[in-house]
Amino acid sequence: MIKQLLSKEKKLAVVGLGYVGLPIALEFAKKISVIGFDINQKRIEMMCNCQDPSYELSAEDFAGADITFTADIEVLRQANFFIIAVPTPIDEYNQPNLFPLTSASKTVGKALKAGDYVVYESTVYPGCTEEDCIPVLEKESGLKFITDFKVGYSPERINPGDKVHTLTNTVKIVSGCDEESLDQIAKVYELIIQAGVHRAPNIKVAEAGKIIENTQRDVNIALMNELSIIFNRIGINTFDVIEAAGTKWNFLKFYPGLVGGHCIGVDPYYLVHKAKQKGYHAQLIDAGRFINDSMGGYIAKQTVKKILAADKHLLQSRVLVMGFTFKENVADIRNSKVFNIIKELQSYRVQVDVVDPYADAEELKSEYHIELNDKPQGKYDAIIAAVAHKQYRAYTEKDFLELSAEKGILIDVKGLYKNNITKLTYWSL
Repeated sequence: MIKQLLSKEKKLAVVGLGYVGLPIALEFAKKISVIGFDINQKRIEMMCNCQDPSYELSAEDFAGADITFTADIEVLRQANFFIIAVPTPIDEYNQPNLFPLTSASKTVGKALKAGDYVVYESTVYPGCTEEDCIPVLEKESGLKFITDFKVGYSPERINPGDKVHTLTNTVKIVSGCDEESLDQIAKVYELIIQAGVHRAPNIKVAEAGKIIENTQRDVNIALMNELSIIFNRIGINTFDVIEAAGTKWNFLKFYPGLVGGHCIGVDPYYLVHKAKQKGYHAQLIDAGRFINDSMGGYIAKQTVKKILAADKHLLQSRVLVMGFTFKENVADIRNSKVFNIIKELQSYRVQVDVVDPYADAEELKSEYHIELNDKPQGKYDAIIAAVAHKQYRAYTEKDFLELSAEKGILIDVKGLYKNNITKLTYWSL
């Protein structure tokens, strides 16, 4: 397989061209012939014009790439090595939603031929590739797993907005269904991963390795969030406490905050789901998820308390929320916990305006039914600095004072302005 890909006798296809799939496709396209497949025709047209719909890559990243972008399954059939990189979200009950994954598996199954390889990159619970995906590939293709086609799992490790830890300089976990597939899959990824690959002993280990990366962070952040609630009642600043504790060499500096997005805010639920299937209630992971999911409402309630303490009427109060994307300096609004702040404030009938230099207004309207303002409108009783975009990091107290009504309040979720606010009422996690 690796020799035929290098000679361009065979092609590699990436199915799902989001923030994970597109960078992988373009990196491979520097070395071999690639088909980039996505069901969203609008996205395909943008990529054909060297535009990244996720706004992570520039036009230069498309230069010289041997890649064909398509939504046509007939074109997809020309590939022999398939990488599936579609989202794995949760539903309204926090249960795994495998529809995108099974749909992509059906599509690839229709294009699958004897001798082909399929590698999954989507984050899933241990066992999902073999128990949920491979049967779909067999059914749609009429082929037999291992005998006719090989499957592997290599979890994505792309960190949106991070220009330091990139696709090529981060070690890649790879796995296969047998020794031959592991060797071939490892060699394919070694074409683009400068940091090298880690060969997991089997697919389940690779799946578990990925999902605990985010679960570990989620639990640690939940601890900091719970501590921030305690410290708020004591009357001390959490960031001051972390700074003090951080002087010890083995203290891990996790910080309180909103935990949203499509990774840390989602993946632990996949592990909890699998644990329940095996008859175990994952108490610590579940508790961490509950704490982190509740932080938006907690921040909103603290804002309301500050407004009332300033003798302001809630029904006449205006709040500015600065930032909506799930993370700083990215355009992705999926599973943003800032929405929980806004929803809770609106339950008190407080008027809320939202600004964000990265978010797309149409997407925000469609996904959350929230209007995005181009800029702040008038004076605000409270300002919530929710996302640490680089534009907001440059703000001073003077900037906030210009936006604030009398007895203005600044809610600093990320602790960006700690020790620099003297004239406004200040609160942070």
